[in-house]
Amino acid sequence: MNTFRLLIAHTRLKTDLFSFTLQEPIFGSDDIMAQMPNEGRKFKTVDTTWRKTMLKLELTNEVLVVGADDELLGSLRKCNSLLDEVNKGLSEYLETKRLAFPRFYFLSNDELLEILSETKDPTRVQPFLKKVFEAIHLLEFQSDLEVTAMLSEEGEKVTFVKTFNPAKAGGAVEKWLIQCEQAQRETVAAMCRDASAAYATAKRTDWMVEWPGQVVLCIGSLFWTSQSEAAIRDGAIAAHAVVVNTQLMEIVEKVRGTLTKLQRKTLSALVVLEVHARDVVADLAAKNVPSTEDFDWQAQLRYTWDTMDDGAEGVTVRMINAAIAYGNEYLGNSSRLVITPLTDRCYRTLMGAVHLDVGGAPEGPAGTGKTETTKDLAKAIAMQCVVFNCSDGLDYLAMAKFFKGLAASGAWACFDEFNRIDLEGTAVRAFPESKASTFYL
Repeated sequence: MNTFRLLIAHTRLKTDLFSFTLQEPIFGSDDIMAQMPNEGRKFKTVDTTWRKTMLKLELTNEVLVVGADDELLGSLRKCNSLLDEVNKGLSEYLETKRLAFPRFYFLSNDELLEILSETKDPTRVQPFLKKVFEAIHLLEFQSDLEVTAMLSEEGEKVTFVKTFNPAKAGGAVEKWLIQCEQAQRETVAAMCRDASAAYATAKRTDWMVEWPGQVVLCIGSLFWTSQSEAAIRDGAIAAHAVVVNTQLMEIVEKVRGTLTKLQRKTLSALVVLEVHARDVVADLAAKNVPSTEDFDWQAQLRYTWDTMDDGAEGVTVRMINAAIAYGNEYLGNSSRLVITPLTDRCYRTLMGAVHLDVGGAPEGPAGTGKTETTKDLAKAIAMQCVVFNCSDGLDYLAMAKFFKGLAASGAWACFDEFNRIDLEGTAVRAFPESKASTFYL
């Protein structure tokens, strides 16, 4: 019986230690050991006990001989208790990191541990950037570790307007990732301003291949909005429809020429938006819309240049009475979804929901584009959109962690297959005074 208990304790310790495999580099870091001295000592105690036990088994190759040690069962039980304390302390430590950089809330504990274990060499954090940022695939490090540019998965390189050095963060990954987040937003905002100024002086077909794809789509939509509104006010919407169609054909001719892979990808996404813009203007001309206050125009996704609350100028995305500031999240040179009347209807509903600070829930058969439509609207507003595939095992603790990240970071979340969530186990425990049927996203 004593041997049986020993095997149970030994098996549990082996399982716990396996889950702590990724934590060994954490406790091997001097910076983290300084922040978690008690947990570090406890982990080393457990690690030493485990290694001594394995050495005895290796020398004897007989479990019953090793198990005859009267002190071994008590030692293993003590190790299990220490591991529980280390696990609790580590969870609290990870929570402080998540509070410092809210995007860490969207990562699992194992993923976050992998990032934190690379505190000594910032360049080794690069494989995990795509889990934290929407489109940053790599960062360009100089010899002194100064970060000067970001690269997307498509190979698009965007130079930061304000560089930063992770070495100055003293091994705190969350600190220089915050700097990276600020740098990407400042860079996208600055490029939107510069591209807007260049649009008026450069030839349009040349302008669209000289700037990052995201900036081209944003500023192109901005000028389409302003030109369309001017045409409506002047009663020249029919003439504007001809101009828009001509601009589209110029892009088609440009695509037939010699372009780089990145330029062709930018123009492919631009054609998708330009086709929709042409159809919208043609419809407005057919209806002879008399005013910019007409619903047929107000119902379109419009980009305007406004003064923000902090006094800086920036892009605002509007639809009906909803107005959302352009998020300036770097999106890379990504493709865009073909816009149909149903897509526009989803946009209006979701934009209205965001304006009212509530959630939206697209519903429909599988494969009809619910998730892609939500992601594409997030691209249009340059917001980080975290897609989370729900399952039966999702509990209220996981949902709470996710909502904390959304509230702190300002990102969007798309809970895919939301109907799979067990309401009795999630909503009722999260909101004990509410009925499960009243919990909606």
